[in-house]
Amino acid sequence: MSNNQAEQSQSLPKTLPGALSFYRLSAYITGILLLLLTVEMVAKYGFGSEVEMFGEGGLFAMVPDGEVQAFNLSQAILIAHGWFYVVYLFSCFRVWSQLRWPFWRFLWLASGGLVPLLSFFIEARATAMVRGLMDSDSTS
Repeated sequence: MSNNQAEQSQSLPKTLPGALSFYRLSAYITGILLLLLTVEMVAKYGFGSEVEMFGEGGLFAMVPDGEVQAFNLSQAILIAHGWFYVVYLFSCFRVWSQLRWPFWRFLWLASGGLVPLLSFFIEARATAMVRGLMDSDSTS
């Protein structure tokens, strides 16, 4: 174990498990919303359609772009991902700041909400890293 890891493991905050749980939950939600947003963008720009809910077409219906009369699910997904990405950034900041990692690691965590599927891979790797630090802290 390097000196830097030894120093971090000796001073891990008690709030780190909660911050990690919050990060994991927000990573999954952000990843799912980003996948939905990707599907919505393909429908809108590839096929010229938006998803309408509770309209004349039933629970879900594909309607031409700009002709949504009921609830615009496409726009709701876009807005939800945008706002939840802010929550995801906050969860990344909590983990990053508690571990006193270098800034590039914050950027690495934050990039998970920008590329489809990436949040799932980054979350798995980051969780393994943090749990490794917590395990080494509990044994020392």
